[in-house]
Amino acid sequence: MNILTADELTKSFGSTAALQGATMSLERGEILAVMGPSGSGKSTLLHCLAGIFTPDSGEVWFAGRRLDTLSDTERTVVRRKAFGFVFQFGQLVPELTVADNIALPLLLDRISRKAAYAAAASWLPRLELDGLGARRTGELSGGQAQRVALARALVAQPKVLFADEPTGSLDTLTGELVMDLLVGSAREEGTTVVLVTHDARVAAYADREVTVRDGQVVDRSGVKVEVSR
Repeated sequence: MNILTADELTKSFGSTAALQGATMSLERGEILAVMGPSGSGKSTLLHCLAGIFTPDSGEVWFAGRRLDTLSDTERTVVRRKAFGFVFQFGQLVPELTVADNIALPLLLDRISRKAAYAAAASWLPRLELDGLGARRTGELSGGQAQRVALARALVAQPKVLFADEPTGSLDTLTGELVMDLLVGSAREEGTTVVLVTHDARVAAYADREVTVRDGQVVDRSGVKVEVSR
């Protein structure tokens, strides 16, 4: 059963067309790699799928619900409760500790402080962050910081994890470790993953690959992907 569907999305920024009829769908628990060079529209597609951008036309469906027609407030609630995000540079709060950053999504969702920090602590050994809970994230290595970002994205048990170039700022070995942990954790939690990358080595971790080309989503043979409901 599909959990996330984009149907004929268009999105322009001024006179620049980023998406021109992009169509795709994801099954529950699937890890999908969205590939394409810089400027191809793959990040714009991710932002539309996540309800951050509203497409100019087309439809986005999440778990049987039309996402693109919801209000800004309603989409914010969906993102907070159902989606997790990992970006290239982590976007952690450097003044806060590792535990603070991981617990933050739960605290924002009004989970009790005790429960939020207990959940945060449970992710430290899973992502090889033992003993770092009290350290400020500004003091971490790039690989450690990205693992904290992954823990923060998964702590609320999201239905979909959006990962935009999650290893783009890391060296090869550290990137492989982060991807091993990302994929392993997502499999354990049954989380659907949208993995945006231009790196074939990263895309190899996915169940399936598509490419954004000329504002459309195509399969490996270059044929436009059709929506599957």
